[in-house]
Amino acid sequence: MKLKIINFGTFFTPKRAHYNDSGADCFCKEDIVIPAGKVVKVPTGIGVELPDGYDIVVHDKSGLSSKGLWIANAPVDAGYRGEIHAIIFNTTNEDYTFYKGQKIGQLVVRPVVYADFVTKFDEEERGNNGFGSTGE
Repeated sequence: MKLKIINFGTFFTPKRAHYNDSGADCFCKEDIVIPAGKVVKVPTGIGVELPDGYDIVVHDKSGLSSKGLWIANAPVDAGYRGEIHAIIFNTTNEDYTFYKGQKIGQLVVRPVVYADFVTKFDEEERGNNGFGSTGE
């Protein structure tokens, strides 16, 4: 699949480290500080033209998540044409600085199933039992 990139000023083209990686590295558009314990939207400088039936997510990079920098994996819908941001949570007690051109996450394209939701369904044996209902 080839995706057209939409340029939002400074940008770095997403790149796969290996041909069979599920994600392509995306990069920080500008120097930005993420204060300790805070969440910041970090701009990538790009948007993409996704076809219907797909979304794209910015996933964590394992090296950054192991340092306590986690990404909220919010989906970017096919119709969105704005700039993609990585929503990064700094779980540490120290500020972290991302520098222009630094890898911040991985873009992963996913197929989407469009569900039709019904207003009523038949009760099943399981009912509404959830967390821990079948034992530990």
